[in-house]
Amino acid sequence: MNEYAVILPAAGKSLRFGGQRGKLLELLAGVPVIQRTIAAFIERADVAQLIVATGVGQSPGDALGLPANVPLHPKLRFTPGGDNRAQSVLLALKQVPREIEWVAVHDAARPLVSQDLIDRAFASAKQYGAAVPALPVSLTVKQAQGPLPARVERTLPRHTLWAMQTPQVMRRADLLDAFDRSPLPLYQVTDDVQLL
Repeated sequence: MNEYAVILPAAGKSLRFGGQRGKLLELLAGVPVIQRTIAAFIERADVAQLIVATGVGQSPGDALGLPANVPLHPKLRFTPGGDNRAQSVLLALKQVPREIEWVAVHDAARPLVSQDLIDRAFASAKQYGAAVPALPVSLTVKQAQGPLPARVERTLPRHTLWAMQTPQVMRRADLLDAFDRSPLPLYQVTDDVQLL
């Protein structure tokens, strides 16, 4: 039943967040965010492996905010991340064994993902080949060139816009192939299914 590997890109510097420890080590009800995110997946029977792409030079204990001597779950693996999210995902993806058909990429800073959402994303991926949870965009979105102040070029019809969420689930082989064929430089890839 262990059909899925879960990748948590966690190598970012949390620059937009502004915290000294980084958002993944901030406490949420007394537990670091990254530990809560891992807990959402690690005990699932359908998850064979969970790979955390960490900052270069971080030990697993550093990445999780734990002392170095704390034993880790046998499903849990670590790999150095890259300079951007897509590079971190690719480095982790290359660690997924061939016998695991499906991968789910989940933002490490989203600790409150429900088991129901994970179940639905996994089931939808099997039905359609890939799946991503999404929310309708409720804000009015304007398109403009350059930083503000700038002239608005157009208003995007929000009924056609969706905000992508995670976990984004697809076949391991399809995602590897998509990375190989991507015409975009990896720093421009902000979404895993964008590659597909």
